[in-house]
Amino acid sequence: MQHLGKIRSFALELAGGPAQGVYRGGELLSGQVVLELSKVLKVRALEVCARGLATAHWLESRSVGMNTVYSDYTAYETYLRSRYQLIRELGGERGPQCTAPSSSWEGDGACTLTLVSSSLPPVHWHLWRCDLPKAISMFPFLQTDNGEVTVLQAGKHEFPFTFQLPETLATSFEGRHGNVRYWVKAKLHRPWSVVKKAKKEFTVIEPIDINTPALLAPQAGVKEKLARAWYCNHGQVSVSAKIDRKGYTPGEVIPIFAEIDNCSTRTVVPKAAIIQTQTFIARGAKKQKKSVVASIAGDSIAAGKREVWHGRALKIPPVGPSILQCRIIRVEYALKVCVDIPGTSKLLLELPLVIGTIPLHPFGSRTSSISSQYSVNVDWLRMVIPEEPEAPPEYSSVVSSEESVQNLSPPCQGELSNGLEGPFFAYIQEFRYRPPPLYSEVDPNPTSDSIRPRCMTC
Repeated sequence: MQHLGKIRSFALELAGGPAQGVYRGGELLSGQVVLELSKVLKVRALEVCARGLATAHWLESRSVGMNTVYSDYTAYETYLRSRYQLIRELGGERGPQCTAPSSSWEGDGACTLTLVSSSLPPVHWHLWRCDLPKAISMFPFLQTDNGEVTVLQAGKHEFPFTFQLPETLATSFEGRHGNVRYWVKAKLHRPWSVVKKAKKEFTVIEPIDINTPALLAPQAGVKEKLARAWYCNHGQVSVSAKIDRKGYTPGEVIPIFAEIDNCSTRTVVPKAAIIQTQTFIARGAKKQKKSVVASIAGDSIAAGKREVWHGRALKIPPVGPSILQCRIIRVEYALKVCVDIPGTSKLLLELPLVIGTIPLHPFGSRTSSISSQYSVNVDWLRMVIPEEPEAPPEYSSVVSSEESVQNLSPPCQGELSNGLEGPFFAYIQEFRYRPPPLYSEVDPNPTSDSIRPRCMTC
């Protein structure tokens, strides 16, 4: 058996992606396998594989009599599965092999494994079908060795590789009941030795451009609630809220325009929060987990009073983008404006949000104002027109004294020989305005004789 001391290091290195190790669909994933040896090593094969997998898993329990029964909910979705041979197996004399033909499977799910060797008599094992992968992982020499070995000299060896990522990938995610992970794994196969492995994870973020008409559209809503406590009616509370668009990126500030009308006899408190909802789907069932990302609270509103929010600011903290394309995991956001009413349930108004990765263009608010019929966003004007106009330059700094005297002196007679007659000051600059319409004493829209003239004294 090969001594482990021959391998000083066995590691995976990924080349820096376009965004510091963060990749997206359609890009190239490049790297290298670094193998450092202290002595000569015989290698049967060296392979590297790239995987991307979404997993959802949770347990649910229910009582059946005196017992508790657990139901397992698990689902997988594969996004990336590629394999690349860095050192291929060469054809040659067959070594020890494990044979398990399909005809050897018995009705009870058992099989017979036979180890055939030129120097040893055949050895047979009787295993269950489910135990076969475990037996092979515990005894790597049971795997087929069909090739000659490749001899690597002592020193440092680098094996580069490149994978083409698929166009459609889900954003990397870690949740309570599921995750989306991407990794690269290298396997070093040696004769009569366990498989040596190295693993390296990487991050994928799918771009979400908020500069689209659907995400630039404003969001608004109105809700009202009748405050009741037992059989007493305490009046009605209503809330209306609006935000300028649906799509935002982390670090942005959401201006909230809201109006809370308290027509009840109780003092209420308005609040606003960004809620993240994680949805996991497996075997037709759903599991949700909600958490508050950011929140603000307003002042108390006395009975019969009204409060108006003129763009109350709520900043989005660093959070992961929305995941909307995965079949088993979804990450969604919403802005909830609620009113706490003592003695009864809260009044909730929910506005959908999408957290993207591509920020708003400088004139994106101008586009969103066109699609809105409720308000006009003129913030982009501040980028063009300064608040305080600059003073005009002095006349002497633009026109010299010699030019001013020359411009104010009347032209000589030779300059007026081009057909211009009359006094000099009568000639002014021609203005390129559209001429007025021709005057006509005939009414182009005469009144009909069938229309009775209206009395002016009535």
